[in-house]
Amino acid sequence: MTRSRSHALWLLTAALLSAAPVLAQAPASASRAAAPQTVSDVLQVPRPKGGEWLGLYLMDKKVGYFFTDVALVPGRKDQVRAVSELVFKATVGTKLSERVHREERVYEAKPGGRMLSFVVDQRGDGGTQRLEATNTPGGMKVVRKRPGQPDEVLTVAASAEKTEDADQARVAIFRKAAVEGIVTDGTDLQGYKVTTTTEPAEERMVRGVKVRLSRAQTISEKEKVPVTAYFTEDGEMVEVDFGQTMKARAETEAVAKRLDVVEVFGLTRIVLPKKLPVEARAVPGRAVLVMTGLPEKFQQDSYRQKYVKLPEGRVEVTLLSDFPKPANLKPLPVADPDGGENLKATIIVESDNAEIRKLAKTLVGTEKDAYAASKKIVTWVATNLAKDYGVSADRATDVLRQKKGDCTEHSLLAVALLRAAGIPARRVDGVVYMVNEDGVPAFYWHEWIEAYVGEWTQMDPTFNQPVADATHFGVGREGNAEITPLIGQLKVMEVKDKPSTPVKP
Repeated sequence: MTRSRSHALWLLTAALLSAAPVLAQAPASASRAAAPQTVSDVLQVPRPKGGEWLGLYLMDKKVGYFFTDVALVPGRKDQVRAVSELVFKATVGTKLSERVHREERVYEAKPGGRMLSFVVDQRGDGGTQRLEATNTPGGMKVVRKRPGQPDEVLTVAASAEKTEDADQARVAIFRKAAVEGIVTDGTDLQGYKVTTTTEPAEERMVRGVKVRLSRAQTISEKEKVPVTAYFTEDGEMVEVDFGQTMKARAETEAVAKRLDVVEVFGLTRIVLPKKLPVEARAVPGRAVLVMTGLPEKFQQDSYRQKYVKLPEGRVEVTLLSDFPKPANLKPLPVADPDGGENLKATIIVESDNAEIRKLAKTLVGTEKDAYAASKKIVTWVATNLAKDYGVSADRATDVLRQKKGDCTEHSLLAVALLRAAGIPARRVDGVVYMVNEDGVPAFYWHEWIEAYVGEWTQMDPTFNQPVADATHFGVGREGNAEITPLIGQLKVMEVKDKPSTPVKP
């Protein structure tokens, strides 16, 4: 079973973290250009004093809360501080999963001012750590602090964040124009472009009164989840929509912190009308499903998944699994068909870490065939990581040290080891078929991997599958929260014996 925070919980958390701080920077309008500003627009926009509290709801069930505030640094008029705190809590199986993520960023208060520093505190699910960053034009120095571990100093490219990035939605509404910027993500320290557009205002009932609400929508190139925020004329943020699955609603602090007991597996799984055929578990294998709620952008044919459009918004999906063709297999090291992205070391996928490189070398030994080496690595991860569904980590080295976790930890460590061995690899997000204790056949959110061994092949280090069988339906890559809107929306209407038209491998 793929438990712990469950992959659905992890994806939802990633989507929420990508939305705060919400960014935006744009040139001043022509009407304001004649009168130079001394302070950024982020200090001109109306907003409640003392910050705002919002309750977080997954499919109308309370799973956490969010706090956000932007104001001058106390005692200073030349610096702006943006604070955001996310608390996410839910029951996953029989265990409580909780994640607390707090960020504090400081910027110059002038228009277009630089981000000067940030502090990220993370605890609970995913591990406990503190990142203290100082940003200069020449680069960004990050000190990573973890309990019981020596401090780690990282140097990354300078952040391009500007002061206006502290509150993108309100700045966009204030300027009445589309805006965009680059922001450094507080989890992987990479800069991502975010685009914000204003949308037509609408009237809604707020606390029993009909009010006119301004709207702004933000999309990050990292997560690709449309985030729509609604504001009153006084600048109060009354609601934020993260796709159709997750919403944040304005509440008092006391109400925001009052959480429901939500069991994520039962809430987010996709129930099937009947069990998948036995051949779905075989390799080669096949499964055929009729689905609704799958946007067209996800319907891209691949070597594992084929799509046929049907009437009334339905789509027939054929899931395939097979061994890589012997004639295509390559020796180590393998060139990345994507230009090196799938061999890159990052703060999360630490394939350049000395311990990970040493282990990869030991596991591969004298093996020259990339696929055979991949199987050795996947088998080691599957058999040496305890299936602990109450412990998780967001860095490959942390997974290696604790040697336990769920599907995300198994996939993260496997990808790091594969890259260290010279094998291009990436994580795959999607769902996997299981029949749980209640006897209901269903898809559960899951993560596995894909390795390039002369051709791409999917492998599952959680279930020790050298070829991920046809019970796996992939919809995203590299922990991308773009798929979060599918949670609660994707439905399986029919399990078929064979596809309606012949499927070419």
